[in-house]
Amino acid sequence: MKECGTMLKNKVAVITGGTRGIGYETVRKFLKNHAKVALMGSKKESVDKAISELKNENSNYEVMGLFPKLDDEKQVCDALSQVAQKFGKIDILINNAGVSSSTALEDYSESEVENIINLNIKGVFVCCKAAVPYLKQQKGVIVNTSSMVSIYGQARGCLYPASKFAVNGLTKSLAKELAGDGVRVNAVAPGITETDMVKNLPEHMIKPLISKIPLGRIGKPEDIANAFLFLASDMASYITGEILQVDGAANV
Repeated sequence: MKECGTMLKNKVAVITGGTRGIGYETVRKFLKNHAKVALMGSKKESVDKAISELKNENSNYEVMGLFPKLDDEKQVCDALSQVAQKFGKIDILINNAGVSSSTALEDYSESEVENIINLNIKGVFVCCKAAVPYLKQQKGVIVNTSSMVSIYGQARGCLYPASKFAVNGLTKSLAKELAGDGVRVNAVAPGITETDMVKNLPEHMIKPLISKIPLGRIGKPEDIANAFLFLASDMASYITGEILQVDGAANV
């Protein structure tokens, strides 16, 4: 087993949705494990802020920021080309960017439908397609962000779990398609996690959620980042096509 802190030494990772929450913690975790990281966000301001915070934490971190529109193949290809030019290769793609939804079926607008599909499904597809030529050269890794609701569904916002079901389908199918090239493809399905949105919920809403989690607590971003780290590392070299649930055995 590799010693802590060196699990991704000499690896180059691209992480979408890396400016906050689980994505930001995954960027930190990868950098702490000696990866070089290209962090992607939705806009320049949030990317620059994340890079500044990371550099303040450790000026030796090798990290760059980009903000392509993830459902635009040309923008994504151009961004990945910049990563390869700067760092020399790409070993790991983490498709973490996404948007949630709690809209009732009858209330969905066409614009919200398009936004969910374009980011949660098309964005993942486009990033995989654009990254695969680089990953094949390195026998690299793709790890997608799914969700516990891709297993259980949810009472409102049906397009969100539907999009994560699609992510699971992409994950399992690409694992089979790319196995012959030595590229592994897995997904992490987080449960309820202590992101900014959850932290702001009142106690009377949090307690019922915790009561349905056998481990008795809400997950922390680091819990999810650890799963990404494991699946991206050589320790998971014989694991592909898996949807790893990180949810405290919750069934909500």
